[in-house]
Parts: sequence; structure tokens; C-alpha cells
Amino acid sequence: MHKVYPDAKSALEGLLFDGMTIMSGGFGLCGIPENLIVAVRDSGVRDLTIISNNCGVDDFGLGLMLQTRQIRKMLSSYVGENAEFERQFLSGELELEFNPQGTLAERIRAGGAGIPAFYTRTGYGTLVAEGKETREFDGEMYVMETGLVADLSIVKAWKGDRSGNLIYRKSARNFNPMMATAGKACVAEVEHLVDVGELDPDQIHTPGIYVQRMILGPSFEKRIERRTTRPRE
Repeated sequence: MHKVYPDAKSALEGLLFDGMTIMSGGFGLCGIPENLIVAVRDSGVRDLTIISNNCGVDDFGLGLMLQTRQIRKMLSSYVGENAEFERQFLSGELELEFNPQGTLAERIRAGGAGIPAFYTRTGYGTLVAEGKETREFDGEMYVMETGLVADLSIVKAWKGDRSGNLIYRKSARNFNPMMATAGKACVAEVEHLVDVGELDPDQIHTPGIYVQRMILGPSFEKRIERRTTRPRE
């Protein structure tokens, strides 16, 4: 099966439609599928539900699609670095479903594993638990959370082979592996594309069976979301 496409636009062809749900890998700006995000924006697809830990920054990453009003709803854990996100949410233009970070990760993992729901102690007795089923186990109260799946997952890897096997680099692994399993289709962009057999099987994080299409990213900015340094003496 031919999985490698010449560019992000062609890799997304036939997969995008208005009103769809997209999972987008990354944590802050680390490990985000930069080129695929731009291609989704340029496609003009609208009314999107985006599942991602955060929504980039005002002029980069998923924040680009906030500028063009293509996102209707976000399922996120942290949104503190994006002024436009705040403005749209407070004005009622953007729906938001907040998730504790570990809960969001487990909801995605569960969706990819075919687990429809699970119980967690996180959030019990808070706004997070409102309207959700609760249950007692061994004297402790738990909240039921549902697994998450998407019409499309877009992920970023450090290295991949032509069969779609992926290796992520250090902290850029973050949400990418679990999101790759939880989309009805997965498109990956990689920094290095190698032939089948060149990757050590013991080092592969995402098996190629989960990846339908992939591209060799033409460039990566790899911005730092918030640079924190101490003054030199």
C-alpha cells in the first residue's frame, strides 16, 4: 500500500469535510504537525471539533485556525498561551470542553484501544464531574469518562519508514502515539523518511498499521512556546 504523499495537501485530499473531528498531536508547540495544520487551514474546511492538549499560540500551530474561525469546539487541557482563544471563548464564539491532562490522555488512549469508557478519581466533586456518572470502588468515588475517537488524526514524528512505522524524539512523543491509534484515519508528517527495514523494530513507537498516509515535512520551525531564562551574572 502506497502511504507516502508528495505534500500535506495531497495527503489530506478526500479526508477533510465540514463538521469533522480532528485529533492533533503535540504539547504546547512541541511535536505538533506544523505542515499538516497549515494544510488543514488552507483547505478552508470549517465547523471543526479539535482534540488537542492546547490550541497553539496566536500566530502558530492550531492558533492559525482560530484566526480563520474554522474551529467550532476544542477539547483541551491547557489553553493559557493563546489570547485569541480566550477572546473567542469568553465571547461565546468557541465551545470548550476542559479535561484534566491525564484524563484527556487516557480518553484518547481508550478510544484507540476500543474501550468505550473508564472510571477515574480525577475531577470527582468538581465541575469536571457535572452531568457524568459516578460510582464507588473500595470506598473511593470515581467519575466515568468516555473514550475519544476522531475522523482524522494528524501527528508529527521524528523518523518514519515507507510502511508508516514511526519513531518520536524525546518529549515530542507526548500525545502523538495515542492519537495515531484513535483516528479513523491517521496522517503523519516526519522529519526523516527511510526505507522499510532501516528502523530498529524495538525502537518503533507507532506501528505502521495505524498510519494510512504520511509526508516528509519540507520544513519545521519548532518554535518555543515560552522561553524562560535566568539573567547572566
